[in-house]
Amino acid sequence: MPTSPAHVPSLSLRVWVQHAAQRLREAGVPSPEADARALVLHVLRLDGTALLTRGAEVVTPEDGERLASLLERRAARVPLQHLLGEVEWGGVRLRTDARALIPRPETEWLLHLTLEALRPVPTPRVLDVGTGTGALALGVKAARPDATVTATDLSAEALALAHENAVLNGLDVAFVEGSLLADLSGPFDVIVSNPPYLPDADRAGADPEVGHDPALALYAGADGLEVARPLAAQARAALAPAGVLLLELDPRNAVPFAAELRAVGWRAEVLADLVGRERFVRGLLESPP
Repeated sequence: MPTSPAHVPSLSLRVWVQHAAQRLREAGVPSPEADARALVLHVLRLDGTALLTRGAEVVTPEDGERLASLLERRAARVPLQHLLGEVEWGGVRLRTDARALIPRPETEWLLHLTLEALRPVPTPRVLDVGTGTGALALGVKAARPDATVTATDLSAEALALAHENAVLNGLDVAFVEGSLLADLSGPFDVIVSNPPYLPDADRAGADPEVGHDPALALYAGADGLEVARPLAAQARAALAPAGVLLLELDPRNAVPFAAELRAVGWRAEVLADLVGRERFVRGLLESPP
């Protein structure tokens, strides 16, 4: 069986997926079968049941050419999300491209923690720091239409993408360009962030797909905490008296960073993600600043 179906005529849908999976497997893609199915279903605009019910149908030459092009880009380790152009995340649709970090599945638990913190708060005020695609801000606004949601980012390109996603979902979020809290004084009931948190040394061993994300959104100095520390310091003055700070961090750093917060007057706890990794830090001030 050839390793690429680019020039093979009259392949069925099912055989196309088999060829594509083999090509991706040879390229070292971590999930070749799933990615092959996703590409085929995307190009042919089919739902997930199509491979069961229509697998014998022949792929047209036009669709085959488009599939072959996307397949080779995925084999070159362009992220699947960039090729599909959109992802479903946290109850919203998000356009994804090289302007911002691809929203990760584990960050949906940070959205859950944010909504949990907001449950008892009427008409809450929420700040998403380093919004990227707008995922957290838009997820909050979709679930809590009564919330006033502000989102900041240092990158004008990321903010442009986040604004496109707000329009795509018909959600009203205020976007502010600037570093961290960007001179916003609050008060906010929740300040949430998935900041850059990887140590600089991780660059050398990163998967090829990671190179398509902006480095600004990934790396944070020697220990991965060069963004989280000033963020927490600025949050002290911007939180409402009973406000909550929620951060996603590298699992290597969540416990030590929570200890740092406790040392400067926060009540801080570490929370695990859905597979048990200690990834999130929740901070409350012992007394208002």
